[in-house]
Amino acid sequence: MTKFRDRATIGATQDWVNAARDNQLPPDTDWRIWLVLGGRGAGKTRTGAEWIRAKVAAGAEHIALVAPTLTDAREVMLEGESGLLNIGYPRERPRFIASRRRLEWPDGAVGHIYTAEDPDGLRGPQFDAAWADEFCAWTYPEDTLSNLRLALRLGAHPRLVVTTTPRPIPALLSLMEEIGVAVSRARTRENTAHLSPSFLADMEASYGGTALGRQELDGEIVTEFPGALWTLQVLAKQRVEATPDLDRILVAIDPPASSGPKADACGIIVAGRAGDRAYVLADATVHRAPPQDWATRAVALYHQYNADALLAETNQGGEMIAAVIHQIDPNVNILTVHATKSKTARAEPVANLYVRERVYHVGRFDALESELILMGVPGLRRSPDRADALVWAVHSLLLKQTYQPRVRGL
Repeated sequence: MTKFRDRATIGATQDWVNAARDNQLPPDTDWRIWLVLGGRGAGKTRTGAEWIRAKVAAGAEHIALVAPTLTDAREVMLEGESGLLNIGYPRERPRFIASRRRLEWPDGAVGHIYTAEDPDGLRGPQFDAAWADEFCAWTYPEDTLSNLRLALRLGAHPRLVVTTTPRPIPALLSLMEEIGVAVSRARTRENTAHLSPSFLADMEASYGGTALGRQELDGEIVTEFPGALWTLQVLAKQRVEATPDLDRILVAIDPPASSGPKADACGIIVAGRAGDRAYVLADATVHRAPPQDWATRAVALYHQYNADALLAETNQGGEMIAAVIHQIDPNVNILTVHATKSKTARAEPVANLYVRERVYHVGRFDALESELILMGVPGLRRSPDRADALVWAVHSLLLKQTYQPRVRGL
C-alpha cells in the first residue's frame, strides 16, 4: 500500500510521511471530509496540523482553523507541542498575529481562527482548506460545520479535516453517514512512543475495560454507558420544536471554581415550566471565561427570555457571584442554591423526570446531551458543567420550587 496519498506534497513533508502511522495519513479514497476519530493522546492534533502544513506546501492560500474556543485553538492547534507553530522546519512555520486571530506563512498563505461558539463568524469568508478540531466538544456543531462547509469554495478540491475524540452526538453520527466522508480511527495505545508511561498507566487504571475507556482511549462511538443516568434514546424522544406558554423561566448557572485558561466551563442553561413539565430553551455555557464575562452573558439571557430569576450555585463563592451579577445589573432577581449532595445524587431525580416524559428539549443540544449520557458513569473526571446547571434548573422548576415569581409589571 502506498503510504502517502498526496503526491503534490510529498517532497515538503517527507519527514512526516516517514514518521506517521497509516491512520495519520490521508485516505486513498476521493474524500471531501476526512474524519479522524481517536482516543486521548492518539496523535489527532499532529495529524490535523501536518495535513494543514502539507496543504500549504501544495499551494493552499486560505485556511480555516476551527476549535471549540479561542483558548483551545491557541493552546492546542497552534501552540501545543504538535501545533502548527511547533512542527516542520522553523523557516516554514507561520507567524501568529493574536490580535487578528491570523496565521501568516512565509509563502503567503493565510490562516484564520474561528470558534464553534460563534457559527456566524464563518459567514462571508472563503477557503480552500480547513481543519476542525474536537468537533464533539463544539457548542453548536451543526451550525458551525454547515457554515464552514459553505465557506470551502476555493480551489479545485477544497477539503476539510475533522479531528475529535468521539462522543455519540447526533451531529457526528449524521456526518459519518454522508457520502464523501472518509473515517480514520486511532487508539491511544498506538501512540505509546510519544506518551508518558505514567499517563498510560493512569488511563488504563481508570478506564481500562470500561465503556468510557472505549470512547476516551480507543476512539469508539459508545451510545450507552453502564451506570449512566440518561441514554440517547431517552433524550431523542424528549425533543420538541415549539415552546408552549411558560409559567416560569429560570437562567441557571453552575459557576467554575476559578478562572483562567485551565478553569472549568461555566454552565448556563435557560429552562422554563409549563404546568408539570419543564422545557430546556438554551445552552449558553461559557468556556474558560472570567466572572465578568459569564455573568454578562447570564444577565443578557435573563432579559432576553424575560426570566423570573437567575439561579446560581453558591458552593464556589456565593457572595462573589451575586456581587458580580449586581455590578452588571442591580435589578436582577438572584436565587441561590447550595449543593449538599454529589452531582450524581442531585441528577438522579431529574433523570427520572425525563423517563416520565416531563422534561423536554426545545431543539437539539448536542454538547449538553453528550454530558448527560455520561452522568453517573464510574470514573468520569470531566466536569459536567452544562448538565449540572440543567439539573439545578429542572430541580427548582419541578421538584423544589425555591422562589416566588417575579412581578413583571401591572
